[in-house]
Amino acid sequence: MAIVDRVTIHGYRGARDVELAPGPVCVLVGESSSGKSTVLSAIWTLLEAAAPMPTAADVSRGHTRVHIEATVAERTLFLDARPPATLNLNREGAPPALFFPANLRPTSLLAATDHPAKRAVGVVRGETTDDGGLSLVRSVAALVEARVRGLVVLIEEPELYLSPPAQRHLHRLLRSLAARGRNQILYSTHSPLFLGVDRLDELVLVRHDEQTGTKLLQPQSLPRAQAFRLFSELDAERAEIFLSRAVLLVEGRTEKLSFPFVFRALGYDADQEAIAIVDCAGKGNIPLFAEVCNACQIPFVVVHDRDAPRGSQPAEAEQIANDAILRASGRKRTVALVPDFEGVTGLRARRGKPAAAYRRFQGGEGDVPGALRQAVERVVASARRAPRTTRGA
Repeated sequence: MAIVDRVTIHGYRGARDVELAPGPVCVLVGESSSGKSTVLSAIWTLLEAAAPMPTAADVSRGHTRVHIEATVAERTLFLDARPPATLNLNREGAPPALFFPANLRPTSLLAATDHPAKRAVGVVRGETTDDGGLSLVRSVAALVEARVRGLVVLIEEPELYLSPPAQRHLHRLLRSLAARGRNQILYSTHSPLFLGVDRLDELVLVRHDEQTGTKLLQPQSLPRAQAFRLFSELDAERAEIFLSRAVLLVEGRTEKLSFPFVFRALGYDADQEAIAIVDCAGKGNIPLFAEVCNACQIPFVVVHDRDAPRGSQPAEAEQIANDAILRASGRKRTVALVPDFEGVTGLRARRGKPAAAYRRFQGGEGDVPGALRQAVERVVASARRAPRTTRGA
């Protein structure tokens, strides 16, 4: 069960009108300056007596007040401020909260606290050194070992200063802290290693633009069978889906290796456009990844083999797969290669197709086949239409 069931934020920095229903683990994902830290800071400001109160600089453009509200065990906590003069506050019954902000990670690690969670604070203080990344790992491990309960733990970018193995270890510790101690963990991240990708309902996608401010999207959980498939198929590289402006879904390694060169030949940089090129490990998995993109409202384009020449009907199994992709993606987001990638690109290799594709495209010269050009142009257009973060909002 979650400790904080619902949070609403009005007029606080970029969060002009935001509602969040965090679970026991809540992962905020979005571009830099999209509002992830604002959401964590708002919760901290409401729960923690030692947190600084909003100032005039914290009031959203076009607003005159800040109102933050949360439901905790059927109690309503609220903070209503009209800086600098007026403050109405009710945090009676607020759970103890620990905040690990990114800017303190190399030094003191933990934001100031003034609440009954002295035992938990003492545990953390005892693990703090000048090594911010590993200090966080040791602190969370100590909280798990001490069996602390009932904490709300807020962390900005837990991946800072940590190697990938250490990130995976910390991710497991955070899940243990949530499960064993009935604590609630909320963190923001830019690392795919901290995404519980088979648990879409834990993810909160944070977007921001000048017109609407910060907006939050919480996807619905997947059916159990799909969740297991996602867990088995979605590694850290494929999890970049959630950290991208748009996604190009392809069948396998050959296409994944080739498309960056196709982008460059057309004058684009997939990384600069924040486009993830995702190898779905076979045509049969493409509908699963497409449904994930649909659930998270992430723009995407699919490229797959038709597996039959023009004018000929594909084999029954291929037609079933093609139809499933079309249902999940729609015609405007689907580019079918006729008869297949090798036929479109002129690759003749029966073996070592990734190496042959690399040799074919690495120079970035020559004509780009029309179907590949179409796929790239579509996904670039989708990425450029996606909301982009602007500062000062």
